[in-house]
Amino acid sequence: MTLPTSHSRIFSMKHSPIFRAISTSVVVLVLACTSAYANTHCIDSPKVAAVFEKAAVQGTIALLNTKTGEVICHNSARANRPYLPASTYKIPNTLIALETGVASGADFSLDWNQKRNPRQAWWPAAWAKDQTLNSALSNSVVWYYQELARRINPQRMQQYVDQFRYGNRDISGAIDQFWLKGKLKISALEQISFLQHFYFQQLGVARRNTNIVKQAIVLEKTPSWTLSGKTGMVGFGDAKDVALGWLVGYVETANNTYIYAMNMDITKTVGAQLRLEVTKSVLKELGLI
Repeated sequence: MTLPTSHSRIFSMKHSPIFRAISTSVVVLVLACTSAYANTHCIDSPKVAAVFEKAAVQGTIALLNTKTGEVICHNSARANRPYLPASTYKIPNTLIALETGVASGADFSLDWNQKRNPRQAWWPAAWAKDQTLNSALSNSVVWYYQELARRINPQRMQQYVDQFRYGNRDISGAIDQFWLKGKLKISALEQISFLQHFYFQQLGVARRNTNIVKQAIVLEKTPSWTLSGKTGMVGFGDAKDVALGWLVGYVETANNTYIYAMNMDITKTVGAQLRLEVTKSVLKELGLI
């Protein structure tokens, strides 16, 4: 699959009127070519469906073969359905914090303010301590990323969400809540579109910053493959019968990279750990790991 080049620098350069007119046409063309996968046909796979059925999980997964451009999935209708990104938004949020200088690098630290962010009963133990960017991303620490978002501010956040063409790009509401309880929505197919551009350095951000994120989201590494991913939970900590769980990322093999996005219903009988278990089972069934 041929990836479009980043258009971010086009907007920041000063040109002659004629060149600006030409550049505008190019930008329009690039934007058309980089539209998200929201309406892309994906091929429903019986093998993948069998994995979800065996696990008794209601959900979807979309998987992009970056060499061929083929997208296979389970439950294509749901793969097109947008949801709150929850903590999967920590991938773009980290990039934005690094690009704006709010965070200086993987070791950028914030002290846990217990008065501002008192520990909740549902918090993992790893959250109740001071954090670095790397530990906060690896452990999905909400309070840390809420502070980053406040420091980024709404104007700069919107600029980058637009640049990344992330979901519906609606960050209205509280700057430290919009990806958790706001109007920002993204589908599984849109997630793989964003991750495709992230992985191939097509977001107009510094390679160093992309690499910091890539290193922090590695889940498992073997001599044959590396699995990277970021979880998310819509309704995490709320008293709901059904929550939505995300796992998005990619698997790198010796000769290809496959980008995936899965979401599933989390209930009292279907635990969040199944996000990774089902995803790995799908990848195994397809012979990728």
